[in-house]
Amino acid sequence: MLKKLFGNKEQSVSILAPVQGKVLALEKVPDPVFSEKMMGEGMAVQPTDGTVVSPVEGEVVQLFPTKHAVGLKTKTGAEVLIHIGLETVSMDGEGFEAFVKQGDKVKAGDRLITFDINLVDEKAKSTVTPIIITNSDEFEVKLTDEKEATAGETELLTVNNK
Repeated sequence: MLKKLFGNKEQSVSILAPVQGKVLALEKVPDPVFSEKMMGEGMAVQPTDGTVVSPVEGEVVQLFPTKHAVGLKTKTGAEVLIHIGLETVSMDGEGFEAFVKQGDKVKAGDRLITFDINLVDEKAKSTVTPIIITNSDEFEVKLTDEKEATAGETELLTVNNK
């Protein structure tokens, strides 16, 4: 009850596409950790370029040392994981450049990471980029029916407080 009275005023957040490309249902991601939603609810994008932008206004809560993934937290408390490609951790940061660090505040559309899409295509399992709400059990997550995504513009998910 107190949380409802004094907690977050923001009740909903739109998660925009962090990369340009074709939108995929999470079930179509060729990795069971994502397709079986073990990490949470979300969507994926088959990127057409190597720029990752922030899909939300929030804070960088985690930047993996290999720069293949970044975690953000919104004002509503939703935690967003952007995982660039599949099995890209084994690339050990090769081909990735980060423009943010843990603790940075970001706005939707701010550049987070760039990556060499051809190198990821060559060295990793896939370039498919899942966008996961890692604490989706705490929220109501609505998925888009969009087929193509423009980075920083196309809404992929709406995350509402329960």
